[in-house]
This record gives sequence, structure tokens and C-alpha cells, in this order.
Amino acid sequence: MKVLYIEPFSGLSGDMFLGSLCGLLDAYDEILDLPEKLNLPDGRIAITPTEKNGIVCKQIRVIDLNETSESSGHHHHHDHDESESGHHHGHHHHHHRHLSDIIKIIDEAAITAEAKRIAKEIFQFIGEAESQVHDIPIEEIHFHEISAVDSIIDIIGCAALLERLKISKTYCDPICVGYGMVSTQHGRLPVPAPATAKLLYGMPTYKGDEEGERVTPTGAAILKYLNPVFASPEIAIEQSAYGPGQKEFVAPNVLRLSIGTVSGEPDSLFSVETNLDDCPPESLGSHFQDRLKEAGAIDFTISPVTMKKGRPGFCLSVLASKSQLETVCDAILENTSAIGVRYFPVERKILERTEESKTTPFGEFRIKTVTTPSGKSRFKIESDDLERASREHGIPVTELRRKLENL
Repeated sequence: MKVLYIEPFSGLSGDMFLGSLCGLLDAYDEILDLPEKLNLPDGRIAITPTEKNGIVCKQIRVIDLNETSESSGHHHHHDHDESESGHHHGHHHHHHRHLSDIIKIIDEAAITAEAKRIAKEIFQFIGEAESQVHDIPIEEIHFHEISAVDSIIDIIGCAALLERLKISKTYCDPICVGYGMVSTQHGRLPVPAPATAKLLYGMPTYKGDEEGERVTPTGAAILKYLNPVFASPEIAIEQSAYGPGQKEFVAPNVLRLSIGTVSGEPDSLFSVETNLDDCPPESLGSHFQDRLKEAGAIDFTISPVTMKKGRPGFCLSVLASKSQLETVCDAILENTSAIGVRYFPVERKILERTEESKTTPFGEFRIKTVTTPSGKSRFKIESDDLERASREHGIPVTELRRKLENL
């Protein structure tokens, strides 16, 4: 099974992710035209060799030409002591965009449908965090620095490269977040900044030895999208790459990403269960299920059961990693009538699988392929893509699936 291994010993940011992904895929040249693909003529990408404590890597900087002309070359890219989350740099007023403006940029970009989906999901995470922190409806949030050219290019660039990477699973070490205070438009705030802290809920973190902000909202949102397992499995590393940050620390300010393989060994997880006989069915619908996903649930089922006294009820069963166990339990107890949950360790074995996008006369589809223990392969077309194309072309899903399987 092909896996991604993240080592955030010096924190996380959008440009660090982009730099390390470019290194893994040798994609430095192809991202140079990303501003053009996104119709962002004010953006320009500069790639320069750099060294961090003897580690040779390439620095990726997204330069906003408006900032250059107005600020004589000053740029506001991640410096590990300034938040991207809209709390600082008041003179960047011309970058204030709403989520709908950013979604429009993504929709009109010359990138694949899958890259667009990933980018939208990452921005949605940031929007939800900002909305909750400031108690403002998400559609009214001004994204400030997140809507600046560099952050948009960082996120969409990472989305495009993550699609190409085609990993089955992500593992991550605990995250160094730094400590101290950061100056913002709202005054001094603790590190990590509130929106960043929200995005990191349920993930293991530590402060580290050096003061300063080490994780930005962009970096945290990309990590949240990857939904990593915080464990140290036996990985056969095949390749590693480093994405440097802007600031200098005593320790090397880089993010290391590695690609490797993990054999189909059992995957240790937890099953969380509760029985409900006094919970209205509608309260277990999409709103609650979205809360479970946000809490890090890997999978869940809701089954009808007959409880004591002959009452009809539901058995809720949720699969979660050890690192997300507490947040999943809290999500159940906060959003249902349950007064307790039971949980126990379980193991599962997963077939080796890959995912790729395929362009057809009916649009672009994500195809998942798995390899059985005997070496045989079978594939499945993503159901969401089938439903979308069915609506667009007026063809029943069953007929559309048959046509695609015969291509």
C-alpha cells in the first residue's frame, strides 16, 4: 500500500507543503504556469535553491506583483511568526475575498475536476474554522490573507499535486506548533492562532523548543484534508523531499514528506458504539453525519435494533483512529441523546488500492482500483461522479456505469 509520511518537526505551512510535494514529484517546472492556469496575472512563482542546516532544497515563493509594486518587494508569505488567518497585515486590504470569490477562481481554473474538489474542501475547512472563531456566517467571512494570491496558489497547487500523488493513506508525527504570542489586527493572540487551533482539533501537538508561530491555517487545513493517522508504522521509504519555510530557526525549518509502502498488515482502530431509543431519526441525518466526519470518523453505520421493553431504536457504530477517538466520542455525546458510549480496539486489513482520474465523453471520473491477495485487480467508479454525470447527461446511473465499463 502506497502511503505518505509527514514529519512536521518544524511546523506546517502552505508553501512548505507545496515545496515538499514539488520535490516528491519533481514538479517545480510545471507549477511555474499555475498563476496563468488560475487566471491570477498578479501572481508569479519564484523557485530558488536554499539550504537549511545542511539540507539542500528549493524555496518556492509566490510573489504578488501588486504587493511588490506597493511595498517595494515586501511579501507576506509564511514566516512562521505571522498568521495567515486574517489577523494581521492591515495594509493588505485589497486581498479581502469571500469564500464564493475563491470558489469562482477554482471553478474557472484550468485544472482537473479532482484537484478542484480537493482545493474547495481545504478552503471550506478554513472558512468553517474562521466562521466558528469569529461567530460570523461563513458566507460573510472576509478571508484576508488566505485570499491573497500566494495562499490561493499554495492551496490549489497542493491540491493538484496531491491528486497526482495517488496515495492510499497518510501517516503523520505529532505537530510542532510553537509557542508565544502573535501580533494581529485584533491585538496579541496566543500561538497557535485561534483558527489554526480549531483546524488542529483532535491532532497531537507539542510546543517545541523555540518561540514563534510554526503552523499556519493553510498548513493545518491541508493536513486536515489528508486526515492522517498519527502512528509510526513500519514503512519502506522510497523517496523523501523537503519543503523549506521562510524563517531561520536553530533546528532546520523544513517539512519532510516521504513516500513509501506498507504491507497489508492489520490496521489498529477503535469501534465506538451506542444504542439510541429516544433520538428522533432526523437528528441522525446529514447534519450529524457531517459532525462525525469533521471529528475524524473513518466510517460509520446506523442500524435498526430492538431494545429493552421492545422499543425500536438505532445502533450507531463508528470507526475511528486512536488519535481521533476522543473527538469522535465527544461528537456523539454532543449531537445525540446518548449519555454514554462504549469503545474497543479492532483490527482491519485493507487491500492495496490506488485512485486515478479518467477523462471520458461523459466527463471526468475518479476510478478506485484494488489488488486482491491473489494479485487480481478490480475497479470501482466513484459514485458521486456517476450521480453528477447522470444528472448532467440525463442518463440513468446503471446505464452510465455500463457505458463507462465498456470504454
